[in-house]
Amino acid sequence: MIATDSLADWLGARTDAQLVKLLQLRPDLAVPLPASMSVLAVRAQQRASVLRAADELDTLEFAIIEALTANEYARTIGSELTPLTRTTLHAQLKDRVTKTAFTAALTRLLDRALVWQVGDDLHLTPSAAEALPWPLGATTVLPDALTEPEANAALAQASPAERALLEKLATTGPRGRTRDAAPGTAPERPVPRLLAARLLHRIDDETVELPVTVGQLLRGEPVTDPHALAPPKPALTKHTPAEVNAVGAGEVGELLRDCTDLLDALGKLPAPALRAGGLGVRELRRLTKQTGIDEQRTGLLLELLAAAKLVEKGLPEPQPDLDSTDDFWAPTPAADAWLDAPPATRWVVLAQAWLDLDRMPWMIGLRDAADKPIAALSAELRIPHAVRDRQEILALLAEYPTGTALTARDIGKLLAWRMPRRRRHFRLDTVTATLAEAATVGLLGRGALDSAARALLHGATTSIADAEAEMAAALPEPVDHVLVQADLTVIAPGPLVPELRGRIALVADVESAGAATVYRVSDASVRRALDAGLTAAELHALFTNHSRTPVPQSLTYLIDDVARRHGQLRAGVAQSFLRSDDPALLAQVLAAPVAETLALRAIAPTVAIALAPLAEMLDQLRAAGFAPAGEDSAGTIVDLRPRGARIAVRPLARKPYRPSSPSDEQLTMLVTELRAGERAAGARTGQSVRADGTRTGTAATLALLQLAARVGRPVNIGYVDAQGVASQRVVEPLRVGNGQLDAIDPVSGATRHFTLHRIASVALLD
Repeated sequence: MIATDSLADWLGARTDAQLVKLLQLRPDLAVPLPASMSVLAVRAQQRASVLRAADELDTLEFAIIEALTANEYARTIGSELTPLTRTTLHAQLKDRVTKTAFTAALTRLLDRALVWQVGDDLHLTPSAAEALPWPLGATTVLPDALTEPEANAALAQASPAERALLEKLATTGPRGRTRDAAPGTAPERPVPRLLAARLLHRIDDETVELPVTVGQLLRGEPVTDPHALAPPKPALTKHTPAEVNAVGAGEVGELLRDCTDLLDALGKLPAPALRAGGLGVRELRRLTKQTGIDEQRTGLLLELLAAAKLVEKGLPEPQPDLDSTDDFWAPTPAADAWLDAPPATRWVVLAQAWLDLDRMPWMIGLRDAADKPIAALSAELRIPHAVRDRQEILALLAEYPTGTALTARDIGKLLAWRMPRRRRHFRLDTVTATLAEAATVGLLGRGALDSAARALLHGATTSIADAEAEMAAALPEPVDHVLVQADLTVIAPGPLVPELRGRIALVADVESAGAATVYRVSDASVRRALDAGLTAAELHALFTNHSRTPVPQSLTYLIDDVARRHGQLRAGVAQSFLRSDDPALLAQVLAAPVAETLALRAIAPTVAIALAPLAEMLDQLRAAGFAPAGEDSAGTIVDLRPRGARIAVRPLARKPYRPSSPSDEQLTMLVTELRAGERAAGARTGQSVRADGTRTGTAATLALLQLAARVGRPVNIGYVDAQGVASQRVVEPLRVGNGQLDAIDPVSGATRHFTLHRIASVALLD
């Protein structure tokens, strides 16, 4: 209780700005609003709150906590030690830390109320000792263990049995019991060999312990040295900003192209969802084969598209021709607008989705606890700390000048020094995979943040527009021309303007993608363009107007030849009809086996009707070797190509809850109310009616509230709600009557209503 009282006094002596900063750093202390400094002091020492605040402490700050803990422990066992002061504490650590760094670290601890000061003496919040990420003494006693290179060399010499024993201790706990630890054990046995190699430490005749460094190496964690109180200095690799932006823009081009192909593939054939909600390995491989994208990249892109609500799970429209009533993964209507947007806008949607993604796509294919592969889009990929860890990695890169790259190992070590309690989140494989994903999304080039990524990481509303502008400047300008070759290939020397890209994609098929896309024109592709309503003259004009090379005769002949045969048969809706200006051609169709399949019959020399739907008639005739075209009621050729399946986004889809931080203004008002409650708690008789919380006469309570409403004085009331929960509130009375107090809440400005018989105490405030 003495510690709580002294902490409460110290908190009461802090300025309003310092209290606001405390609530910013530890927002859990403000909910609900503490009635007094004593309540705030109790909350500040609660174990859960202290451990939560300690997650943000670095190695130097934990060294200070450890020194204070050791001093407090020595005093409790009767040693003649006095509380540490700033001077004596710095004297203990001055060989390993500068005074400036020490002062800054101690100030951060004071700001969080994990350490407080009475006179010159420093005191530690008791629960802070439980937050130490290593055994007591790790930062003060010189380490007597293998260094990282020595441990790596020793592990390389270990036999498979010895390695298995070490990995078991690394995953289950550092200490193990064995009779082989006793002196006189045969030296060729695994435990004595490991003790001799210093890969194990002997505790007693039946206990061994795995050194911290060895355990970190086996788990793939960054190797940390608690004795090093200065942050590690990473090796920096410099690149020019222009090079970084160019590489990032190249990745963005690949990203947008692959996402477009995936949306097209899912639109043509939606992928059945697993009963657990993910995407099966077979469907993932089908998409991989169909799009030519590797499996791991396909999984990542599907996660991005789903996070951006461009792909959703449900029943698509039209439904796939599959005997199933289960859900499918298919594009949403938003995908159509996304596909029509400028490239930089499309990139921002995907990049922001990845930054806010509370999942780790790089885990797709790994084994879960049941030794089953983790599926894409499954619930197992959700990791609560994924967003925070991803932002820490990118924020570290953003601290360095533009064009600076760091290795994954250096990033892990530096973050482990800064946040030792979270060091397992920054294992080498995790950091490496996160950087690889960032490069795929176009945030990194040559391992350094590009200009668009830096703008996006600012977090402000304007940063999205700035990032879009930066990416638009980095991406190559769309070109409005192509190069037609004699072998019927069409080369796009860069990204095409949207209108030209759509026309070329209609009349030619992509043969190879990259910085320069190669298309190939064929009979089928020309027929596809004619089916969409283009004429032969329009196709000739397309290549004549947009080709920087002469249009070869072979392409001209191909277009004319396909156009000559195309559309001689016309199909329409009756339940459907077939007509041709050439009676001999129509007779040829009626004599073919397909006529019986479609139930075709002639009603005139140039017209026949069928019972089959129009789409089926077109497919069957084309499969039989004919080249029909669809037409509308005016006889104009219409585009009857399928548009792909779509799934409507569920309007009530649950979004992950992320509490918003209170503003500085709100925290200032909370501190003002806390000060008022503190004054009310110390008010004397004459100013209050039983401020200790006990009930008093209704007449006295009513009189004091009426006085406060008349003169406009705020009051502190003790109120017991309908659930029996008592609380202290500062309000400004407006009126008293009808068994109720109407008062203004100074924090929210709203009018509150209190039942008079539930008011247990009243205190006038200045």
